[in-house]
Amino acid sequence: MSSWQFVRFIAGIFILLSLAFGIPGSPVYINQWWLAFTAFVGFNLMQSALTKWCLMETILRKLGVRAGC
Repeated sequence: MSSWQFVRFIAGIFILLSLAFGIPGSPVYINQWWLAFTAFVGFNLMQSALTKWCLMETILRKLGVRAGC
């Protein structure tokens, strides 16, 4: 996978986990404040779309993940 695919995969995992931890009906519910993490991930996705820069992608590239188109 290329770096942009990893970014989207990681964002998806973060969103699903934070929803599972933040929704009271979930069997793994911890606290509703986990929903703030969902908002944080969404905000960062919007920011990267507008600025064409993503910190996670930069980190992944430095770890050796190949850049994608």
